[in-house]
Amino acid sequence: MKRSLTPILASLFFLLVGSASASPENPAGGEGQGLQPAILVGIAIMLLAAKVCGELFERMRAPAVLGELFAGVVLGNLVLFGLNGAEWLKTNEVVAALAELGVIILLFEVGLESDLKEMIEVGWSSLLVAVLGVIAPFLLGWAVSAYFIPDQATLVHIFIGATLCATSVGITARVFKDLGKLNTREARIILGAAVIDDVLGLLILAIVAGAIKAAGTGTVLSMLDIGLIALKSFAFLIAAIAAGHFLMPRTLRGAGRLESRGVLLTLAISFCLLLSWAAAKVGLAPIVGAFAAGLTLDDVHYKPADGRTQRDLHDLLQPVSTVLVPIFFVLMGLKVDLRLFGQLNILGFALVLTLAAIAGKQICAFGVVEKGVNRLAVGLGMIPRGEVGLIFAGIGATLMLPSVSGVSQPVINSSTFGAVVIMVIITTLITPIVLKWALEKTSNGKRKG
Repeated sequence: MKRSLTPILASLFFLLVGSASASPENPAGGEGQGLQPAILVGIAIMLLAAKVCGELFERMRAPAVLGELFAGVVLGNLVLFGLNGAEWLKTNEVVAALAELGVIILLFEVGLESDLKEMIEVGWSSLLVAVLGVIAPFLLGWAVSAYFIPDQATLVHIFIGATLCATSVGITARVFKDLGKLNTREARIILGAAVIDDVLGLLILAIVAGAIKAAGTGTVLSMLDIGLIALKSFAFLIAAIAAGHFLMPRTLRGAGRLESRGVLLTLAISFCLLLSWAAAKVGLAPIVGAFAAGLTLDDVHYKPADGRTQRDLHDLLQPVSTVLVPIFFVLMGLKVDLRLFGQLNILGFALVLTLAAIAGKQICAFGVVEKGVNRLAVGLGMIPRGEVGLIFAGIGATLMLPSVSGVSQPVINSSTFGAVVIMVIITTLITPIVLKWALEKTSNGKRKG
């Protein structure tokens, strides 16, 4: 392992030293200046750090996404050792734009991996598990936030509750796959519920973000306004999925006659970006459009007319996501200030928020209506927040609310952001351990019986 990582670690060291001496005050460049070289160095540092730490975490059988997040935390806190070379990355517009593209591609991938047919097949159990798994963490998160940071606005507490809603199903799916239980009833219920979780979580995000934007202009949303936002979100998802199912197959059949390379990937990403734009135009987060695009294209295969090899869209998208998505997670890590964790009240907030995130998902086990299903495994499988919680927190950091003194402040400030990151890390790390234990416990019990 040391030999394979030594060249990358050496490159990372020299790039870090280079950025420390070359970081400009305005790395994006002024008018007519173009892109300054320091930006290229900064992005190279972020990508190398993400891959090195991702590799280390995977060798420890932890998700690579935590390694990418850890890389950002390390880079963002080098200032504690007198190294300021990475500080400008936190606020650079080019890096922020690349990270936003990364999160759009990430939600597109999540949509591609979601199976609407499977969700419908598992029926009421998935629906009830998802609904309970959204309501309980939302209310618990709201309560914890109101207790620990009572001086914040109610909308801040509501938003923090929303960050606990969604489930990152990739971790759970990996555990089921490793144990050869991906086709079990428990796995299908969790995977189906996770799709509904994502949809409900995005709807809550749309409503809360709308309320925050209205509050920022001095207005208050009525129940009618909230209902209209929810209706608009549902209508957008349904219209986007319907349009995609009717239009994209014909478009792809026509594209199959083209001889140029990368036709399917270009069409798919263009469709994703267009739906992201459409979502923004109707007042929703662009990631809602990206997720809808993924749901639409979840079973797309490219069938060239000349007999060339058929390609799966998810495989084609991998190189793009491999470059863009880590930039988002490293940027999220860069925003974590470790100095804040010297304050016991913030650590307490983070730990209790984590407990609320775990306990809230256990309540969803009561939604399993079928007999013979391991309810404990279902509840434990819904725990990880992963990338979805970070996406919500990242959006919260960009939304502004006026304080009591009238000064606009981010909904998710630096201390709250750090607490959410701790919650994401703990829930993501413990899920493989406790889920494997629950499944093996059930298997051993059946053998004894």
